[in-house]
Amino acid sequence: MLRFHFTPIDLTRVRIADAPHPLWEIATSLHRFQTRHGRWAYASWHRTAVSALRETGLDGAMRSVLLPLFPRASYFPDFLTPLEGKEGLTAGIDALLATPSAQVAREISRLTRSIGAPSWVHRLSEGRTLREVVRVLRAYYDTVITPYEEALHARLHAERTRRAGALFRSGVEEVLGTLAPTIRWRHPVLEIDAYPDDRDVHLNGRGLLLIPSYFCWNTPVTLADPDLPPVLLYPLHHSTTTSPPAEKAHLHALLGTTRAAILRATAAGATTTEAARRSGVTPTTASHHTTVLRDAGLIASHRHANTVLHTLTPLGAALLKQHAAP
Repeated sequence: MLRFHFTPIDLTRVRIADAPHPLWEIATSLHRFQTRHGRWAYASWHRTAVSALRETGLDGAMRSVLLPLFPRASYFPDFLTPLEGKEGLTAGIDALLATPSAQVAREISRLTRSIGAPSWVHRLSEGRTLREVVRVLRAYYDTVITPYEEALHARLHAERTRRAGALFRSGVEEVLGTLAPTIRWRHPVLEIDAYPDDRDVHLNGRGLLLIPSYFCWNTPVTLADPDLPPVLLYPLHHSTTTSPPAEKAHLHALLGTTRAAILRATAAGATTTEAARRSGVTPTTASHHTTVLRDAGLIASHRHANTVLHTLTPLGAALLKQHAAP
């Protein structure tokens, strides 16, 4: 069992990631190739991914390079999923490449001791080998996850909206107590059943970042090093098989990619700066698009001091729900 121990200040520092964490999604999507558990929930994605990897010639690199680094086991290296990844794939990869060589060597040694790994992984503390791994990570992401990015964003923003509703109704204890069937809140401890090892993480005022994950199945995941900023990756609920995005009506086909991203960003409320970051544009460009969305009646904007908070109108929420992935 995994246990997070909260102090009163930690309860005020619970956050929910505002965008998918690309490196965690890479990790958990690779786990989907290593088990048939939950395959029904990802059947369409798995079928499409296998075909795409084979067509691009990446299937061999996935087996020889990525699967040994991301085993579906009790441990894989923390440096592969840095916190900076919450800002996007490029930010996460930059942080990964900047990992001190001593940390890389230490975590690779632990991987070898606990799980086993091919001999080449010990060269990861050398820059050239790590850059080659990053090249494969990028290619893998572009091939099997990028086509599903819209679905991932839609699901995550729907999850943030649900969590915001829980917070407004009953406070942070309902947020923590309704994350997943395997997660249980018993004040002041958050318990995760069936975790691969028995661990206690004392937050000691650092708070906890909750990261909803599309490809995480059943068992939540956290970092192995208790001294790193605490995170908990937890699974989104899957009720049906997800169809490939190409077979579905796209929100961006109606609004355009940027405006669709900004509309999703406002699901739990977003300032212009936050909407710009989540949609990958400048604040000036985001301001133009929020004006268009506001004039169309899809969002409402509220000024407070020097910031403007954008939220969905009922019409915007209905549109977002209609085009959300299942």
